[in-house]
Amino acid sequence: MHNVLQPTGDQVRAFRDRATGEPIAMLNLLKFKRKAEYEDARPCDLSGVEAYQLYARAFREIMEPRGVRILYAGRTRGVLIGGGDDLWDEVAIIQYPSTQVMLDMLRDEDYQQAQQHRAAGLEGQLLIECAAGNTF
Repeated sequence: MHNVLQPTGDQVRAFRDRATGEPIAMLNLLKFKRKAEYEDARPCDLSGVEAYQLYARAFREIMEPRGVRILYAGRTRGVLIGGGDDLWDEVAIIQYPSTQVMLDMLRDEDYQQAQQHRAAGLEGQLLIECAAGNTF
């Protein structure tokens, strides 16, 4: 597993190429820093979780009017099958009306400004694209 904060150009192009125009859900697996660290090295007494919460509030303000919904967000409690109890601190499932809405978000200036809090608070993240609907 490679734990990073930003997609590569190839990942963004593949994401764009998978677009169907249908809603998508993004499974977010989050690992927080103990203490937030901003890129500009500003003095900071925030925990990683607190910095990420600043990002999460801005995300909601920017994206909910565009039809984005947070379906679930919560702390992990342990692994039932497999290993790695300490790999992730929180899980979130975010539904986007379409791939394009998420691509537009990445270019949005307000969203880019909020990203500083995300980067300060996260040690790493996995973001997994999920198709909409039930397959069972």
